[in-house]
Formats: sequence, C-alpha cells, structure tokens
Amino acid sequence: MFFQHIYDKTLAQASYLIGCQRTGESMVIDPKRDVDTYLEIAKQNGLRITHITETHIHADFLSGARELAAITGAKMFLSDEGGEGWEYEFDHIGLKNGSVIKVGNLTFEVIHTPGHTPESISFLLTDKPASAKPVMLFTGDFVFVGDIGRPDLLEKAAGMKGTQDAGALQMYHSIQKFAALPDYLQVWPGHGAGSACGKALGAVPSSTVGYEKIRNWAFQHDDDQKGFVDYLLADQPEPPKYFAMMKKLNKVERPLLTQVPTQTKLSGDAVKAAMEKGIKLIDTRNKVDFAKGFIPGSINIQGNNAFATWMGWFVNYEEPFMLVANDGQIEDLTRKLMRIGLDNVLGYIDDVNALEIPLQKSEIIEIDEFKSYLDREDTQVIDLRGVSEYNTEHIEGVENIFIGTILSNLDKISRDKQVVIHCQGGDRAAIGYSLLVKNGFKNVKNYSAGMNEWVSKGNLTATELVEAAAC
Repeated sequence: MFFQHIYDKTLAQASYLIGCQRTGESMVIDPKRDVDTYLEIAKQNGLRITHITETHIHADFLSGARELAAITGAKMFLSDEGGEGWEYEFDHIGLKNGSVIKVGNLTFEVIHTPGHTPESISFLLTDKPASAKPVMLFTGDFVFVGDIGRPDLLEKAAGMKGTQDAGALQMYHSIQKFAALPDYLQVWPGHGAGSACGKALGAVPSSTVGYEKIRNWAFQHDDDQKGFVDYLLADQPEPPKYFAMMKKLNKVERPLLTQVPTQTKLSGDAVKAAMEKGIKLIDTRNKVDFAKGFIPGSINIQGNNAFATWMGWFVNYEEPFMLVANDGQIEDLTRKLMRIGLDNVLGYIDDVNALEIPLQKSEIIEIDEFKSYLDREDTQVIDLRGVSEYNTEHIEGVENIFIGTILSNLDKISRDKQVVIHCQGGDRAAIGYSLLVKNGFKNVKNYSAGMNEWVSKGNLTATELVEAAAC
C-alpha cells in the first residue's frame, strides 16, 4: 500500500493519497483545489488517480475534487447521506453507511458519522494483502486529534437556524460508533491545529482510536449527554465569513480551475486608476514594512499562513481586487486564494512607490504610551481579538470588537475620540488599522505588541484584578 498525508498549513487542512501498488490504482480523499500536488505524487510513485472522495461538503476550503476528476477522469465517490438539502448537485457515485469502495486490493468502508454536518462520512481502510482487519480511519471533520468537529458552523456561518443543537446530538451518537472501533486503528483527521473547524485541535497529524478515547475531551462525558452538548457548543471561535460561500460552491456546479493562474503585473497608473474606481488593493507585506509606508486606502493582510482566512473575511466573491506582493511570492499567494475560491485577482504590483504618491505611516505606540490612554474619557481602546479570547483574558476597561466584524461595527467606533487598538501579537491590529484609516478614521493608534507583551511584562488582566481584589 502507498500512503501519503498532504497538509496545507495555511488552512490546517489534510488530504490523503492512498494507492494499491500492485494495480497502480489510487484514491485521493478531500483534495485541495491546486491539484497539481496530487498529480505529481502519483506520477513519482507510478500510480494512477482512479478514485476521488470527500468526507463531507466542506465549509473551510474549496474542494478540488471536480478539478482532479476533470484532469484524470477519475470517478467521484461522495456522500448521499444527510437527507433532503444535503445532496451534491452534480454527477457522482453515491455513498451510504456500509458502502465499500475498492481501490485495487484496498477497501474503504463508509461509516456515516453525522454531527459536524448531516452528510459527514468516515472511511475505514483495510489493506487486504497485509491483513483482514482494518488499519486506518479517515475521519474528516468528525474526530480530530484531541477534539471533535463543531456542529455550529451551519447555523453561524450559513444561517441555517436550529442546526447546531441537532448536530450536537448527532455528534454525541456518532462518537459512540467511534468508541466501539478497535483501539489500535490509526486515525487520520481532516484538520490540525489552527483550523476554525474546532476549538482545541492538536498539532500532531494523526492519532489512534485508543489514544483519543483516553485523551480527547469528547470521550470523557460517558452518559452525560447534556454536559457533552453544552461543552461542544461553548466558546467555539468565530467562523470566517467565507465559510457560507464554500458550503454553497462545494455543493453545486461551478467553473473549474485546473491550473494555477499566472497573475498580471500592473503599472502604478493602472493601480491608481483601479483604486479610484473602488477596487481594493491588498498589501501582503509584513506588518512592520506596511507600517513604515503604505499606499493610502490599501488594506494590510499579510501573506502568511493566515492570509486566505483573512482575505475571506474582507474580500467578497464578486469583486476584483489587486495585491501588493513581490514576484517570488505571487504564485504562493495565488494558490492560497485558489483554495478558498478567490479567483478575481486583477493583478499585482511589487513596489508601493510605483504610484508616485506620498505614502502613509501607521502610528505604532509602545506599552507606556498605551497605558497612558487607559481610563481616559477622550479615548476609546478596542481589543480586536475573538470573543472567547477576550473572555479568557483582557485588559481592564478595554472593549471588544472582533476584527472580522469591524466593518459592520464602524458605528460603534468613535470618530471624535482617540482610538487605540490592539490584538494578541499585532497581525489583526495591522488589518484593523488599515481598515479604519481606509474608512476615514483620523485618530487611530496601534499598540501592536498587544496582549503578548502586556502579559509578558507582568501586567494584570481584568480576571487577575478581580481575583486579587477577592483575596
């Protein structure tokens, strides 16, 4: 048997290529959209991609199943579980609980494991030449290392009211199926640490059924169904805005993109003219370089591992946009955008001075100046982190507006007072600073070092102050 785990650290997303070396057939599970990765792996190992499958209709990335099928001619094997409204709306071979996919001498048995979504399935792999017993379980967004899939995404991201409670109950029953499997089974999940599909995913790529039964919180509730449901739904991170679009695009017919596009390098005049028409310019440089000088009206979303996620918050799927990026970076950024379906890149520039206009600078402040603004009536201090982060620890007197929702909460930010923003380590505050300036706020300062520095220098959080007072 051939096995390869393919991991996209930018979305913390795992896919798999498993092949029968005797027959040369192979299957890809949960492919990302830039599918040349799988084609190259198969080629190097003398395999043909003959089968493609998914564990569920994904919300966090745009599946490459159809692109890969179009290139290879492989058949798509997809879930027909979940009932009305959960059907894939394009040709495929339907799978139900107990279905078996044969890939040469390998067999994949389908287990319906609803909870994260109603149609979710897992694949139990048996390597027939080696053993009659199964050896691996591919769980998708069902069971992770140390966590399980969240059932609230459909309600929070896609607006499907009432689905999170039903999903939590389904998940409770699904994990009973998991617990009944042999302890020795290897578990290969669809995501790792950093994914928004759970709240406490481990960084280790795989696990075993036995280890998860000991270590994973979901298996510690025994017969306490209510406690399980309450814990599962509590303190889940905010689902990125683009998730609703992914849920739609992964279900319906859509245009395919079978190659990584080549981006157009733009002149300064072209960028200036486009910005005058309202087309967004996303500056992907490091936040420090952006702060030293940026094109007025541009938005700083750094081209790091979180690039696609934040792009999905602030760029919609109908509008074209431009990038500030260097030549050596543009292909990587294009791949990251492809993976969530943001294909409307008008082009890019690699020099912020190309527009021949004065650059703006960010007002970055140090901790002592930040402290001087606390508790002042003429100042509004805002923590841009997520709600659960803020509730865990925050600075006394500082209010919370999550960066992902800042554009819909501009009315809550004063245009008359001094505005001071911060986050954990500066990345989200850099986005926030650029968005506020773009939207006409004149008095904005950025405590970029944020909570990391605040705590490391021994300053108390609001929770610690309450505890100290109680003592």
